[in-house]
Amino acid sequence: MDDLGPYVADDDLAIGPLNSLEWDVSTVSWRDTSVDWSTFEIVIVRTPWDYQESPDEFLTVLETIVRSAARLENSLQTIRWNLDKRYLADMERRGFPIVPTARCNTTPTPQDFDKWLEQFATAELIIKPTVSATAHDTFRLTHFNAEIAEKFVNRSYIVQPFIQSIVTEGEYSMFYFNGLYSHAILKTPKTGDFRVQEEHGGTITSVEPEAELRQVSDSIARSIHPEPLYARVDLVPADSGFELMELELIEPALYLRMDADAPYRFAAAINERMAGTNAAH
Repeated sequence: MDDLGPYVADDDLAIGPLNSLEWDVSTVSWRDTSVDWSTFEIVIVRTPWDYQESPDEFLTVLETIVRSAARLENSLQTIRWNLDKRYLADMERRGFPIVPTARCNTTPTPQDFDKWLEQFATAELIIKPTVSATAHDTFRLTHFNAEIAEKFVNRSYIVQPFIQSIVTEGEYSMFYFNGLYSHAILKTPKTGDFRVQEEHGGTITSVEPEAELRQVSDSIARSIHPEPLYARVDLVPADSGFELMELELIEPALYLRMDADAPYRFAAAINERMAGTNAAH
């Protein structure tokens, strides 16, 4: 992303640890067509938080990187799968608890809205595109809204019941580097909102996850193949335990600032992943 604007990123905290491991680090825009990707040994996708505006173009750039001499992390296979929120159906088929989700391709109608309310036994719904980031075009609704429905014409989207625990407790994010647990945070929305992202006023707190939360998160992280360099598992409290809200494998904020050792663990994971290559660095 050429201009992060209001978005908060702290990936720079890993640059010092990487330098100490003899890696030189550059920040490059995925939209820069002049970049020769072969000049890099590894390209790590981090903050392209505008990719949802042109996902096909984004994937084309990643394909170019794969054809170059550089290694892409996370892998193109992983990113393709994770790009569309319909991956949640795959996770559900694997037996993982997900937030109940309806996957849709036709413009929402009042009849659809009533059907979803009944299907989820809820008074409020969340509707969002299957390809989206940072809560863009994510809406919380109690009644059908024709203006919002128009935003989903010729557009795939998912519908979920509004999870009240996001407001009362928050959403947990669990971080993994090379499949190993690193750290966890709790994201809570500001008063009167449901979006937990910082750019929407959300509050971020470092937490030590309880045993059940860690167990669910670890099992999800272990299921990802090929094993990603980085993964973020977003879980919300539910009556039955914890449910998967998102599995972030493309460009998740890693909140390295929330754990003093996290930047070093991330740098070590990158170094370990590249160990054994013949290229000098």
